[in-house]
This record gives sequence, C-alpha cells and structure tokens, in this order.
Amino acid sequence: MNRLEELGARIDAREARIGVIGLGYVGLPLAVEFARIGFPVTGFDLDASKVESVQNGVSYIEDVPSKELARLRGEGRIEAHSDLGKLSGCDVINVCVPTPLTKARDPDVSHLAKALEEIRRRIRSGQLVILGSTTYPGTTHELLMPMLESTGLQVGVDFSLAFAPERIDPGNREFGLREIPKVVGGETPLCAELAAKTFRAVFDRVVTVSSTQAAEMVKLLENTFRAINIGLANEVALMCDRLGLDVWEVIEAAATKPYGFMKFLPGPGLGGHCIPVDPTYLAWKMKSLNFPARFIELATDINGHMPEHVADKVSALLNLDRIAVNGSRILILGVAYKADVSDVRESPALDVVRLLAAKGAEISVHDPHVGEFVLEDGTGYKSVALSDDLLESSDLVVIVTAHSGVDYARVVAKTPRIFDTRNATRDVKSGREKIHKL
Repeated sequence: MNRLEELGARIDAREARIGVIGLGYVGLPLAVEFARIGFPVTGFDLDASKVESVQNGVSYIEDVPSKELARLRGEGRIEAHSDLGKLSGCDVINVCVPTPLTKARDPDVSHLAKALEEIRRRIRSGQLVILGSTTYPGTTHELLMPMLESTGLQVGVDFSLAFAPERIDPGNREFGLREIPKVVGGETPLCAELAAKTFRAVFDRVVTVSSTQAAEMVKLLENTFRAINIGLANEVALMCDRLGLDVWEVIEAAATKPYGFMKFLPGPGLGGHCIPVDPTYLAWKMKSLNFPARFIELATDINGHMPEHVADKVSALLNLDRIAVNGSRILILGVAYKADVSDVRESPALDVVRLLAAKGAEISVHDPHVGEFVLEDGTGYKSVALSDDLLESSDLVVIVTAHSGVDYARVVAKTPRIFDTRNATRDVKSGREKIHKL
C-alpha cells in the first residue's frame, strides 16, 4: 500500500488530520463540521484574534454556535494556530483564504499565493491539498500544481490535488453546510477520488466533475448566473420607476408562472464575498483569451450603479417636501451585505452612506448585527440604538438591509418618510403613504 492508499484508509477511518487554512466564514464552519463527525482538525489563520477565539471555544461566525465550538475544543477535536509550520502534520489541507479584487478590479491571489508557499515548503508524500477559495478557471492546474511539483513530488503519485468550491450561504437557515452538495474536481482520477472520499464524510452529496478547471467554472457559473439575473431585476426596477409601477408587485405576479420564470429581486446593489466578485474573475480570465464577457460586463455596470440610484432617489424624495439633502438627518437601516449576517464586505450600504455623506447629509446607522464599520476614506460609523427619538428626528429612513429582527411597523409609525430598497415594509398595513420603494 502506497502513501496515497494509506491516506484513503485513514480518511475512511476518520483518523486523517484535517487542516484548514483560513478560519473565516468558509473555513471555520468547515473545520467545525469535520471535527464534529470525528476527524482531528487543525485550523490556521494569521489573525491572532480568530486563533485565540477558537482556542477559547468562542465563535465569531453566526452559523457556528459557541456552545458547539467549546464542546469540540473541550474534547480535543479542534485546535487553531497561527504557526503554519504545523501544516506538515496534516493529512488533508483545505485552503479557504480570501480571493478579493484589487482596486483595479483584477483578481487578487496574494493571500492564496502566501498560503501555497507555506504548503510548498512543508508538503510531504501522502498529503491531499484541496483549494476551496473561488478563483478563475485554471488556477489549480496552472498555479498550484506547478508550484507544488517544484518540490520534486508528483501529483497523483506522491500527493493529491483537487479543487472543491465553497458554497456556504451565511445566515441561510434552510440549507446548512451539509445539505449543499459538494462539487469536486481532481488533477487525476485518484485525486478526485480522495477528495470526494473526504467530503462524503461531511456532505450529504458529493458531485465529481472531470477536472479542477470544470470545478472552478462551476462556482463561477453559479454566481455569475445570480449576478446577471439580479442585474436584470435591477434594470426592471429602474424601468418600473420611470413607468410609475411597483416593481415588487410586477415580480411577485410574474413569479406565479409555474414554469420558465425564476424569481430574482432588485436591491440597492450587490454585496458579499462572492456575487460581486466571482463574475469579474471569469470576465478577467476570458479577457486574457480575447473573449468579451458582455453579459457580465453589462450586469456589473447595472448592479454597480444601484447605490447611485438610491442616493438620487433619496435626494428626490426629500426635495418633494422642500428638504435639502445637505444638512438632512438620514438614518440607514442595515449595513451588512445581506439580512441577518454581520459581514459588510462589498456591501452596497457602504456606497450609499458614502454618497449621501458627500451630499452633506448627517448619517446615522442602525444594524443589529454590525457594531461599527469604516469606509475606504477612513470615516468610521457606529451602530446606534433604534430609539423612538432617533426615528422621529430623522428626515428619512433608508432600509438598505432587511434584517428580520427589526420592527418595521414601528419604524413606519415613528418616522416621517421611508425609502425601502428591499420591500421590507410589504406587510406593514398602516402609514403606507410614508413608504417609497425602489
């Protein structure tokens, strides 16, 4: 039995040590799930505060209960370190580091390159390396494989290499990590087999595709599909605004068709670590092949300008009552990129705040999940309590993120006017004359 066959046996027996590089919204839930079913797990992160939290059994991710993390720590099933030297002791290494965009909106693989260099320095025979970070098609084959094979080890013979995209949806109570099928692509059939074997222990279903490039493309297709259809919904919202129609009524009625229509909703823009970023990765790759990604570029343009539309609508609504934006008191409800999470990455609320502040508005913010945040220019904001005095003294409330814990009927009752970009007030019966929608 060679080293990779031994690894397969150790995975089957749940004796293989699982390593997870990057303990954020993707890495920590994955690490906890592996530990929960019996694997020994070592997590790695350069953020000392995250490492300390895991070691103390305290979760900083909404989808990971501290009680569960503390139990796993107490049983010795999971540990966390900043010292990547311990990677050599891991049998399976999952790479879950951020892959954002640069200011020029090109792929930023700097975090990935640093993680790979640490793996390259320590890789040994019998290990399985799995990239989970979203990236452009060809990254695993063109970047990871040559880098790891530069050590003299051969993929599929000495070590295994696979790509398995993350599909976590933070805050989703219907589909947890286990329920979402895991897509896996390997550099060789054996690589794919070992990665699939690893994930079958955690996921209810594993879908194996023919290559790492195919698996990379799967992830980009999923989120590009969403970005383009949200772009269409946003453009329809702009059309309805010009036509004097309620876009929410139109979409809900269209969604009653039992075939051929899938409901996507408009909003103030795109946010999060996937939907605004992943299509750009694909467009960037295709540009290098002299292939224009026209749908992606158009949807990106529409979605990217929605915060400006929100700011313009706010100005117009205040102007109807002879109130200038400059000096007006505007309350922003929700700054996280989606409901019931604390993540503000790429959140359109940040652009809305920036644009209204630039017009001279006095901005207050309430978000039950976000304590504070800082704009790119260094301006910081803290979430304030949603008091009656705050609502009554605000000239306008803008609902940017529809957190479920907010009493929107109270908001409508206490404030003079509301701009609702998420249709959060759809069930509020009284005071509807105050409500203006996207």
